[in-house]
Amino acid sequence: MSPESWKDQLSLVSSDDYRIMGRHRIPNAVTKLSGLETDDGDGNNYSSGGAWVTKPKRIVVSNQLPIRAHRDISSNRWCFEFDNDSLYLQLKDGFPPETEVVYVGSLNADVLPSEQEDVSQLLLDKFQCVPTFLPSDLLSKYYHGFCKHYLWPIFHYLLPMTQAQGSLFDRSNWRAYTTVNKIFADKIFEVLNPDDDYVWIHDYHLMILPTFLRNRFHRIKLGIFLHSPFPSSEIYRTLPVRDEILKGFLNCDLVGFHTFDYARHFLSCCSRMLGLDYESKRGYIGLEYFGRTVSIKILPVGIHMGQIESIKASEETAEKVKGLRERFKGNTVMLGVDDLDMFKGISLKFWAMGQLLEQNAELRGKVVLVQITNPARSSGKDVQDVEKQINLIADEINSKFGRPGGYKPIVFVNGPVSTLDKVAYYAISECVVVNAVRDGMNLVPYKYTVTRQGSPVLDAALGFGEDDVRKSVIIVSEFIGCSPSLSGAIRVNPWNIDAVTDAMSSAMTMSDKEKNLRHQKHHKYISSHNVAYWARSYDQDLRRACKDHFNKRFWGVGFGLFFKVVALDPNFRKLCVETIVPAYKKTSSRLILLDYDGTMMDQDTLDKKPSDGLISLLNRLCDDPNNLVFIVSGRGKDPLSKWFDSCPNLGISAEHGYFTRWNSNAPWETSELPADLSWKKIAKPVMNHYMEATDGSFIEEKESAIVWHHQEADHSFGSWQAKELLDHLESVLTNEPVVVKRGQHIVEVKPQGVSKGKVVEHLIATMRNSKGKRPDFLLCIGDDRSDEDMFDSIVKHQDVSSIGLAEVFACTVGQKPSKAKYYLDDTPSVITMLEWLAAASDGSKHEQQQKQNKFTFQQPMGQCRNESIDL
Repeated sequence: MSPESWKDQLSLVSSDDYRIMGRHRIPNAVTKLSGLETDDGDGNNYSSGGAWVTKPKRIVVSNQLPIRAHRDISSNRWCFEFDNDSLYLQLKDGFPPETEVVYVGSLNADVLPSEQEDVSQLLLDKFQCVPTFLPSDLLSKYYHGFCKHYLWPIFHYLLPMTQAQGSLFDRSNWRAYTTVNKIFADKIFEVLNPDDDYVWIHDYHLMILPTFLRNRFHRIKLGIFLHSPFPSSEIYRTLPVRDEILKGFLNCDLVGFHTFDYARHFLSCCSRMLGLDYESKRGYIGLEYFGRTVSIKILPVGIHMGQIESIKASEETAEKVKGLRERFKGNTVMLGVDDLDMFKGISLKFWAMGQLLEQNAELRGKVVLVQITNPARSSGKDVQDVEKQINLIADEINSKFGRPGGYKPIVFVNGPVSTLDKVAYYAISECVVVNAVRDGMNLVPYKYTVTRQGSPVLDAALGFGEDDVRKSVIIVSEFIGCSPSLSGAIRVNPWNIDAVTDAMSSAMTMSDKEKNLRHQKHHKYISSHNVAYWARSYDQDLRRACKDHFNKRFWGVGFGLFFKVVALDPNFRKLCVETIVPAYKKTSSRLILLDYDGTMMDQDTLDKKPSDGLISLLNRLCDDPNNLVFIVSGRGKDPLSKWFDSCPNLGISAEHGYFTRWNSNAPWETSELPADLSWKKIAKPVMNHYMEATDGSFIEEKESAIVWHHQEADHSFGSWQAKELLDHLESVLTNEPVVVKRGQHIVEVKPQGVSKGKVVEHLIATMRNSKGKRPDFLLCIGDDRSDEDMFDSIVKHQDVSSIGLAEVFACTVGQKPSKAKYYLDDTPSVITMLEWLAAASDGSKHEQQQKQNKFTFQQPMGQCRNESIDL
């Protein structure tokens, strides 16, 4: 057996360490943006004073840049300007003053390859934008094929059962999605200073981008915000690439959602598919993911108040308002502003309007529903069907209830419609109807409310006086993101035509006083929770989520889209042969403590009985007179004694130390605790109740403890029941001498004072009393929460001067947060390490025999034991 020490040594250095060891090259684009003045020729940028001159940037990444582009006809040159309606441009107001913001995204223009370099430089110099130019065929598969026709319907709860409802999963479209996300990553690397900058990714177009970024720079400060709904786990799990996308989110430091429902669905998917549980600490929700805490942010986006206020103060707006007032004179206007897609519920809104006029003859000729339709963001049969359907319904209602002289109850305004024109329509409308059957956020009610607050210019155009009350009525679907924040709105189920009709009728008959109260409540919230507030809050939470990055060491694990990083304590190291074997050889009083399940026996193995090879290995360790070897397990003493009876010198500590046996011939010793187990009569009926109510759960009764297992139950329901059972047992057992603990898929009740930590203290004290000295070598290996008690006890007693432990190796199984200072990757790694120690013991015996024999014969290479014979 030859050691692979070079592999062990490499495992001690993360990719971040290589970057820190040498100066890291910063791209030229970053040099320009960050104000770095000189380059030393090796890509290392310094200021004239020799110190780094960097200013943390915010890199905002979205599918499209906040840029409008057009080609000048006369000069045939590209012209660009900021798109002031873009949320990604507006959020800059929430960042700290003088913060440098760089935008990365696609350009909504077909730029020739020969022009792309010049356009890129212009956008970087003038707008701090980095464009990702995508070939047309790639763009079509990525955006139209995968994003809009596959992902978008599923995230809005529509499974693609037929071609009319979206596309089926297409592997080539998925490859295009992956390729585009990789292109975005490469562009970000051009402008990224990974130690200082913060990257904020937006929406479902770039959900696997975090994996590419985290793979390159393990300590990157990374957040994502999903602007669409996140579907329930029953819908999400239909994605063939569900794990790749979910792990993309988890490679971020902060994941943002508009509503708690969306966040809850995401957390449910993490629980059901990856076995991750979340915790809420002081108001912050976090997922523990391989030593990293992925924070969850829940906050709906706001609007840019300054933009709306500026438009309200415009004389051009006032003129449009006057024109619209004249056009709809004598009519009460209800307004709808929607994209042309199948989720906006436009046809349902029209049916409700028709029913309103059918039931209320007095409203005919007096009420108008103005429907502004924004252009569809994609093309396809679904869009054509929606457009055809709403036109048919509108024509039917208009022909039935229209009147001579031009009155039509439904008026179409086909987009694109400018923000200024929309504000004019908001100003004259008594009610806005947002009837989407599913929508991520929808800011129309916010903009409508702010417009209805009025301004001197608008008031004059509308004929309002200073004493006139501000009023607005919002009818909003309960299935859209803005609904929870609009407490004064009339919430409706858009599928319930009667309910929408009643809401419209209520809006027409509501008193001005009530309209004013609802309006003021909305305006107070919307004005204080604007887009700047949203961006500032997200940015603060992202900085908080990343503050401990340099207090940990990061290791990359996995390949491709399954890559992740493991965050560990800086002193956490892989236990390697070169470290432990020399210490093992030079010591003479050794204590070896080994957990069983998950440590020497894989958790997924159905047959938990130890193999002949494991029995042989333990016997080799136990045969060394310098070793005291113990199995320390939560299992009962009966199965353990049955399994290890063929290991005569092996010690066993069962049920977390309640029973201890020093060897197979020794009697079982019971911990010095009261033997009263009458509490079982209280605990068992409670556990039985939860077992009967939770399919797949079962109870394991030990002599000293009772355990409720739920690993075979539905993950989410089992975890939920475990929390309830924990609270229930703690309540009924308050005055009993027991501890109720929740472990991995278990809830356990056991006597107070029983723990694996007590086992360590007991064994060390016994060795001192029997041999006159404490052990000079201690190896402790375990994998779960109960083993952390052992590690904690070792840490507390690791003062060499007080207890004489010269060599201490507390080792957990798996790279994860632990009180242990060492780790081994998995169960096979544990067995391999024990083989090395056994071989070292065999070698010591061989050396002793050599002194007594004149001739020796060594077995061929590859066998662990060396034997000598007397010739």
